[in-house]
Amino acid sequence: MALSSTLSCISKCIRFTVAMINKKIILGLFITSFLGACAPSTAMLGPVYTLTSSGSVVQAGLSYGSNEMITMYTGKTPLENLQEISSTEQSKTKNIHKKTLESEDFYILVKQNIQKTNKILKSSNQ
Repeated sequence: MALSSTLSCISKCIRFTVAMINKKIILGLFITSFLGACAPSTAMLGPVYTLTSSGSVVQAGLSYGSNEMITMYTGKTPLENLQEISSTEQSKTKNIHKKTLESEDFYILVKQNIQKTNKILKSSNQ
């Protein structure tokens, strides 16, 4: 009899936990749908995350303040600035590779290496 009541209690506890997790997921989706198109509240997500992870109001305030200052100074959000920087870095890297492959020095270097390899192969075949 005691085993039956213990199993019943455990199953009730598991059902309660699953129900609470489902409620949190539904509440999170509901709140996200309301805040999906709201830019100011989305801008607060970073500082809120900082506050919840570190527990420091000062650190969260500095995070929000620096984001706002960057936005006022550049006219873009920090994420837009990072995207722009990464795209320019990628284009510079691609141009350097292209210039290297098309340069005369690269052509001469490859030609010399081919000639050296041919000499080595010819001497090993004799």
